[in-house]
Amino acid sequence: MTVEELIEKQEFKMVVEGEDLSREVTGIFCCDLLSIAMGRAPSDSAWVTVMGNVNTIAVATLADVACVILAEGALPDDMCRARAKQQGVTVLVTEEPIFEAALKVHRQLHG
Repeated sequence: MTVEELIEKQEFKMVVEGEDLSREVTGIFCCDLLSIAMGRAPSDSAWVTVMGNVNTIAVATLADVACVILAEGALPDDMCRARAKQQGVTVLVTEEPIFEAALKVHRQLHG
């Protein structure tokens, strides 16, 4: 599944369009501790978190995730949005709790 296909399902709202919506999403990673996400988030994963700040985008870039999904109604702050645009990172949002957001991605990946 691509990031674009994930968006088309309308389960998540896109707030920042990254530079590669055709990028494959191959898994899911859930974590709010940036230091752990930096070392453990798999490349090409959809990273689900509530951390909507500029440091999240730095970690997303380092970890090479396919997109960031902000759960629990979290929204990216202005600096986060600007950095995401600059770095080409797609940011999606949902009101769903982290587990349910990840489960929606899992179901789309695995039927």
